[in-house]
Amino acid sequence: MEARPRIGFVGVGSMGQMAHLRNYAVLPCEIVALAELREKTGRAVAERYRIPRCYASAAEMLEKEKLDALVASQPFTRHGVVLDELLAAGIPVLIEKPLAASVATARRLVQAVDRSGTFVMVGYHKRSDPATMYAKERIDELVASGELGRMTYARILMPAGDWIASGFDELLSEGDPASHLESDPPDPDLDDQGREQYITFVNYYIHQVNLLRHLIGSPYRPVFADRAGKLLVAEAENGVTATIEMSPYRTTIDWQEQALVCFERGWVRLDLPAPLAHNRPGRVTIYRDPGTDALPMEESPTLPWTHAMRQQAANFLAAVRGEREPMTGAAEALEDLVVAREYLRLHTGT
Repeated sequence: MEARPRIGFVGVGSMGQMAHLRNYAVLPCEIVALAELREKTGRAVAERYRIPRCYASAAEMLEKEKLDALVASQPFTRHGVVLDELLAAGIPVLIEKPLAASVATARRLVQAVDRSGTFVMVGYHKRSDPATMYAKERIDELVASGELGRMTYARILMPAGDWIASGFDELLSEGDPASHLESDPPDPDLDDQGREQYITFVNYYIHQVNLLRHLIGSPYRPVFADRAGKLLVAEAENGVTATIEMSPYRTTIDWQEQALVCFERGWVRLDLPAPLAHNRPGRVTIYRDPGTDALPMEESPTLPWTHAMRQQAANFLAAVRGEREPMTGAAEALEDLVVAREYLRLHTGT
């Protein structure tokens, strides 16, 4: 693989442009083409980012271009429709989270990825925040060394807030009407209300479902959900109890997401910025209390001015070049949807 992979974009809507394209445009890759159903908007985006060719469909782009990877920012309710065609090209694909809108579709997609001979990286960008990457390394070191004792508890707090953080200010749109797009078939195990509740939960909180597993390094299962829909309690295979607190309050012009991983003699805390905040990493704080004559200490490293979406793009390019594993593959992303389905069962009884 050359140092500058040839990338094609499938869809340059709001997230396609502002969460993905503008980051790849400044990284070591060559964006050779894009496919966008809205012709005027597609051409305007191609002109701004100096992308040589613009196509009306992914099929046409794949037929005419030699590509090393695809970035396909599509509604997750369409992944079952579009991924088969993209995987047939036999090249890596980055998609938005979650893997699908139902467990059944996700299971089919995992099988499709296995047959394709390539990989799909699911866009859980919080894993790529420099703060998360640093925190994960320190947590794994603390687990291995036993310096702070055993891991005892994990908590994620995710209040609703200003997730955009002015991130759409430079969005290009020529006002082309959106086309009617085919969606995946509905989950046969849920009625209309249940499907709506499930899609709402995975749209808002699947990042936290995924981040929890990543930080504690263990699969887990939900064991309790409160009636108000604010709390998920889980038990992990490694013995850790964990909670996800879902919007117990909201902020209007701020974002206050936090993860806390506790040990017997200390903790690691992760404070994450708004998803579309630019050039702003999260913050890591580590507290150590050795319980001897030594004083307890807190440390908080100064991290590079790189935001999660840009680092995610860099991590995907590294995976395309074979320099690292994808941050989240299809099989693990399926686990997130299984957890979400069990949460819904506990929360609503369906």
